[in-house]
Amino acid sequence: MYRTAAGYELLMRVLYGRHYAARMRAVAEQVPVGSSVLELCCGPGTLYMRELHDRTSAYVGLDVNERFVRRLRRRGIDARVADLATGAQLPSADVVLMHASLYHFLPHAGEIVDRMLAAARERVIISEPIRNLASSGVPMIGFLARRAADPGVGGHAHRFTERTLDAVMSDHGERVLVAFTIPGGREKLYVLAGLRHASAASAAP
Repeated sequence: MYRTAAGYELLMRVLYGRHYAARMRAVAEQVPVGSSVLELCCGPGTLYMRELHDRTSAYVGLDVNERFVRRLRRRGIDARVADLATGAQLPSADVVLMHASLYHFLPHAGEIVDRMLAAARERVIISEPIRNLASSGVPMIGFLARRAADPGVGGHAHRFTERTLDAVMSDHGERVLVAFTIPGGREKLYVLAGLRHASAASAAP
């Protein structure tokens, strides 16, 4: 499913139905206009090309899938191959975001959140499925979703529920600015304060 961007997007449209576009808009609306953005697990760059292109002052996308990165670079987009599981320091940006990919880092998802917070000047945005299509009772939907969940490096069997996602975010409770479920109710979105806001809060009397 990760061989072509067109195949990937078609599959996601099938899986998410009429909420496919709305879920991306919900994420993009949390990005302040004029921000620089670092997107982790950017995939084929759909979020950037559809919703962020005219909203950002600069953009960098990181993904482990070399096909996606090559395609984005041919379009003039700053995309870079990166295996985020290695623990390498992230490039800094006003906004660091991840859409529907935090489960890749289970059972150590909190560590990637820490790294995002260390790289974000203004805010971190994380939107993650809490009602997972991979565990659907409809066999074909479950099969397609499980195939789509693997970016080509294997594994990724675990998923979040709302309770387990909230538990990860509770470790950063003082940084959480807002949290809500997005259209369709399958994903929950968190916005966390970046370094500037955290520094200002700690300096306040």
